[in-house]
Amino acid sequence: MKRIAIWLFSFLLLAGSLTAQKEITMEGIFTDPALYPESMYRMQAHFSDDYFTYADDDGNLLKIDAKGKVSDLVKLSDLNTAVKDAEMDKFGFFPAYTWVGTNTIRFNDGNALGEYDISTGKAKKINEWGAEVENVEICENGYAAYTIGNNLYFSVDGVEKAITDDTKDGIVNGQTVHRVEFGIEKGIFWGPNCEKIAFYRKDESMVTNYPLVDINTRVAEVKNTRYPMAGMTSHHVTLGVYDIASGKTVFLKTGEPAEQFLTAVTWGPDGKNIYIGILNRQQNHLKLNQYDAITGDFVKTLFEEKNDRYVEPENPLFFVPGKSDEFIWMSERDGFMHLYLYNTDGTMIRQLTKGPWMVTSFEGFDASGKNAWFYSTKKSPIENHAYTVNIGNGKMSTLTEETGTHDITLSKSFKYLVDSYTSTKVASVYQLKSASGKIVKEMLRDENPLKNFNAPTQEIFTLKADDGSDLYCEITKPYDFDPNKKYPVMVYVYGGPHAQMITDSWTGGAGYFNYYMANQGYIIFTLDNRGSANRGFEFESCIHRNLGVKEVADQMVGVNWLKEQSYVDADRMGIFGWSYGGFMTISMMTKNPGVFKAAVAGGPVIDWKYYEVMYGERYMDMPEENPDGYEEASLINHVDGLEDSRLLIVQGYQDQTVVPQHCLSFIEAAIKAGKLVDFFMYPNHEHNVRGIDRMHLYRKVEQYFNDFVKN
Repeated sequence: MKRIAIWLFSFLLLAGSLTAQKEITMEGIFTDPALYPESMYRMQAHFSDDYFTYADDDGNLLKIDAKGKVSDLVKLSDLNTAVKDAEMDKFGFFPAYTWVGTNTIRFNDGNALGEYDISTGKAKKINEWGAEVENVEICENGYAAYTIGNNLYFSVDGVEKAITDDTKDGIVNGQTVHRVEFGIEKGIFWGPNCEKIAFYRKDESMVTNYPLVDINTRVAEVKNTRYPMAGMTSHHVTLGVYDIASGKTVFLKTGEPAEQFLTAVTWGPDGKNIYIGILNRQQNHLKLNQYDAITGDFVKTLFEEKNDRYVEPENPLFFVPGKSDEFIWMSERDGFMHLYLYNTDGTMIRQLTKGPWMVTSFEGFDASGKNAWFYSTKKSPIENHAYTVNIGNGKMSTLTEETGTHDITLSKSFKYLVDSYTSTKVASVYQLKSASGKIVKEMLRDENPLKNFNAPTQEIFTLKADDGSDLYCEITKPYDFDPNKKYPVMVYVYGGPHAQMITDSWTGGAGYFNYYMANQGYIIFTLDNRGSANRGFEFESCIHRNLGVKEVADQMVGVNWLKEQSYVDADRMGIFGWSYGGFMTISMMTKNPGVFKAAVAGGPVIDWKYYEVMYGERYMDMPEENPDGYEEASLINHVDGLEDSRLLIVQGYQDQTVVPQHCLSFIEAAIKAGKLVDFFMYPNHEHNVRGIDRMHLYRKVEQYFNDFVKN
């Protein structure tokens, strides 16, 4: 009996261990919240006091003070009662909000702007607009500016007025310009005191129409999009300034040539001047200009920046509170993105940050205006930490210490913060801290949401490029990895500017599809080559005029390392990438014949002369200026390198970023060369496959790898 009891106990333990762990499934990636780290939502610093607010799982707003005491602030049911009385729509969860006063939060329900007074429990509607509006920008007093179609409007107390009335095809007001390059994320800029509105006016009537096809009608229809290809005519942009009191608009005299880029648009604090970064078409000469907001006249050039490769302004001016003549400018002029303190007469007062690391974003000033804070890679290129800097003497202080990637909410006094961080070791942590680093209260810790799942193992390490640069790599192995077996490989690649695949964060920056594929029996490998982000100007810009050369060489460093690993089956290697990663995927296939059994390239750039002016010319110059570079980078000229490998190209038919001409031209070249290429089209998707259809894409990729790499 004792032997039977021991056997039964052992069996139950084994059965428990077998049933306890769950699988990471394809469906679960999209539908199972248990896979993902816990978060705290709607975290905000109070308008003036040293406390923070956030929403709980029931949708109520809570308060945590500087001592770590948590208390209820607003119940969702009370807010909904108040907004109903104010004739606004109720909320299923606590809405996004902004503190605008000691007891007042502001929010919108989609078509209306409201405020809620916490002390009285009352809400009021302060503005509203129609359901058809887009690009809404709210000013501090509740005025709203927005676009309807290609025209600009504003609303005060729910009364709408038109600012522009352009009917000509190709004239666009109040929207993003220059194809959302140069840090441009909007086209409407409220002036101080909400008295004026600056806005982009884009004339793209001279830009060639590119035909996309809508198949959702009885007879398919052409839907043109204005697409300025490299070396061709680009759109012309001006900046208008609308005065609410007079109802008149003046346009700033930004001058000729018309084909230039208007970046870094910033209002002066007194509302009398507007500052614009004027970048030439060649993108190698920037002038920071001042304009009179009343007359539109050019006032002066504060300073200029030049570079033989390119200058890339991505941020506005950040004026020091209480000073209309001092601002912070961000620049990579010394090889790394740093902060510079300037006077409006054009004098650089001092460089605030310096070193072989990047300021990744500037976040703001304290109430006194004496200190500023920002994120940077100072500790490590794959980590992100928060710092303060004293504007007067440049002294820096560290706000975050724990290894990983941080996202903080800082009180207005800079005395307290909520530090949210993640790393490869811990999924999610939220801590209330003093600015000196003392932990007041740990609010949330989710060590590992995958503890009940069969989770792959992961490692981040570095290899060396041929110039000695460190190349960060990430390898993911199946949860049941056996070092005595040989595994097929999926190389996941992006490799282009403005992106960094590997970070010290949960899953190392990788998506759960990589985890899923690892558990299907693959080794997953990613490498951030030269040309990728957050490593300094030289690291990112050394690919200039010769895309697909150094990047491919660096990726092959990783591939050759993989081949040396005893557990890698070098005869079963595949590669997958999207956009620039699609370009890299086909580059790797065609320039290194026989290395990969199969590849999937999504939305691939094939020939840079088909890509748009702003991005394409920054990295390749114009086709007539760099014919050899364009010739070498064109994958049409490398199609013979496909040999007998299998290649699947995936394309969105509505892609306005990498237009279908890219992949179709490559397929035509493959046909002429007698090469067999597989092709799959998503008829109603643009540059990426989003929503539930992304599961379909992942299944397609998995099927292709199983059919032609694994087997």
